[in-house]
Amino acid sequence: MLLNARQKWLGALIAPSFVASSAVAEPLSKINLRPGATELSQDIYDLHMLILWICVAIGVAVFSVMIYSMIAHRKSLGREPATFHENTKLELLWTLIPILILVAMAVPATGTLIEINSPEDADMDVVVTGYQWKWQYEYPGTGVSFFSVLRTPSDEIYNREAKGEHYLLEVDEPLVIPTGKKVRFLITAKDVIHSWWVPDFGVKRDAVPGYVSELWTRVDEPGVYRGQCAELCGKDHGFMPVVVVAKEPAEFDAWLAERQEAAAREAELASKDWTLDELMARGEQVYARNCAACHQANGAGAPPAFPPLKDSPIALGDPQRHIEVVYDGVPGTYMAAYGEQLSEVDLAAVITYERNAWGNNVGDQVNPIDIVEFAKSN
Repeated sequence: MLLNARQKWLGALIAPSFVASSAVAEPLSKINLRPGATELSQDIYDLHMLILWICVAIGVAVFSVMIYSMIAHRKSLGREPATFHENTKLELLWTLIPILILVAMAVPATGTLIEINSPEDADMDVVVTGYQWKWQYEYPGTGVSFFSVLRTPSDEIYNREAKGEHYLLEVDEPLVIPTGKKVRFLITAKDVIHSWWVPDFGVKRDAVPGYVSELWTRVDEPGVYRGQCAELCGKDHGFMPVVVVAKEPAEFDAWLAERQEAAAREAELASKDWTLDELMARGEQVYARNCAACHQANGAGAPPAFPPLKDSPIALGDPQRHIEVVYDGVPGTYMAAYGEQLSEVDLAAVITYERNAWGNNVGDQVNPIDIVEFAKSN
């Protein structure tokens, strides 16, 4: 059968659409809201899909009537526009129907919002504190507290190596929580506004300095769940991922007990007599985790924002001034205060390392007791 001009035109218009739709079907599934790994995230997903299909149905109905009206009542067919106005019944109808639709949408939405904002009766708490550019996790009443820092190698970031599977979504110390337990997160920040976000949990909350907000989750399946800071918080905003490991309760209890023992051993190290070589070895590790991103691994810095530590007057000068800069930071610059972020041992080690690395070779060392004394007088 021969096609007329209109059929050919419609075929040429529609055919690419079917090809394109099949080609992008899989990518589109990846940009939809994910069901997640918790009951709460599934409820959020179900609400999202319900509202989406209601909107689709409204769109189809409105555009169908509009397109039909334009085709069936066009001027070329000799149609004349109606002259009626102030049709009370019609006005009531198009006011009442949207109200009923909004009420129908509000009922499930309100229930889900109430569920999202119901952190009470939690089995355990975790304090989450945002720093530029890392997260601190604290388990109140246990003595366990640690920082979670990006673990992606700089060679991957600067394209010297191929990107790994979890590029910019891997950390040295993940948050660990038990499965089957309601965990309440107390979210805050120390410097600027951050945002703690784990898509598979269906939760996200801003971390605001001076303010504590609440969030909760209950994970039933053990596994690793990844997220990111979702607030533009500075030049390295993209380098502070969130990684949560959910363990069975027995495994979690064993992990927590191990961390408590490690925290007790760390506290004892402050009174140990450290050699220069020991401080240098530990300081190199601390520097790589906390300082190298700004001051570079070779201490060359990235002036003017990040001054070099190699041959710098701070690293070569008075050790007390060096302690002050690292402990209290430098207001008005990117130099953060590490007094609350690092232990006395790590502070002493990294300062010692900076004073004796890259050819600085001052030859002295800062001991943990020096940090303790500075903190008392500060």
